[in-house]
Amino acid sequence: MKEKKPLIRVKDLVAKYGETTILSDINVDILENEVTVILGSSGCGKTTLLKNILQLQKPASGSIEVFGEDLTTLSENEYEEILKKIGVLFQNGALLNSVNIFENISIPLEQHTKLPPEIRQKIIEVKLGLVNLSHAIYLKPSELSGGMKKRAALARAIALDPVILCCDEPSAGLDPLTSADLDKLILNLKNQLRMTVLIVTHELASIHRIADKIIFLDQGSMLFNGTIEEARKANIEQIDAFFEVGSF
Repeated sequence: MKEKKPLIRVKDLVAKYGETTILSDINVDILENEVTVILGSSGCGKTTLLKNILQLQKPASGSIEVFGEDLTTLSENEYEEILKKIGVLFQNGALLNSVNIFENISIPLEQHTKLPPEIRQKIIEVKLGLVNLSHAIYLKPSELSGGMKKRAALARAIALDPVILCCDEPSAGLDPLTSADLDKLILNLKNQLRMTVLIVTHELASIHRIADKIIFLDQGSMLFNGTIEEARKANIEQIDAFFEVGSF
């Protein structure tokens, strides 16, 4: 079996807010074509790790390699080229309420491509079809349910056919059935588009449904990196406590 290569490599990462250290000595590889879930209790640094990987926050020290390139050393133009290969589904969807869904999904296509309008139209129609939202193409975000907004935001995240999809608490605010449907959709898109998926979540059911690997953070340190099956056997107190309320 062909060995999977790391698309993201975090080395000796230290992240701070001001003088406060949020993450320290984080070393982890995110492998291609896997779903990796970052989890841990509130305030452990999950979103901070994701922000550092995306360079929304600059590391205090250490390096983050994506596609073999150290993001901390790239110019703005070089970073933008890398960013085109990464789709992001933000926690609240981050849709613009003043424009319709077509115009929301068109934003990355207009910013990062020189495609003619008719090709952009076709791409948007295809992406909305992939998330089962074709009927909502000209609706405003305010006209959509919470689950539909997440799917519209997901369509925008995959507009440029990303190699990596990053999701920050994708199930936040959704009921259990809608959350399960979104997890299934993310897995289907991962397989159809051959993406690598990195997800921040604390939802136990989602973790069991979608994770190939988990990264468990606790008080700014990484306690575990591996499969759920390996986590079951690790006998790490914090992990056992985290999953105690679920069927682990």
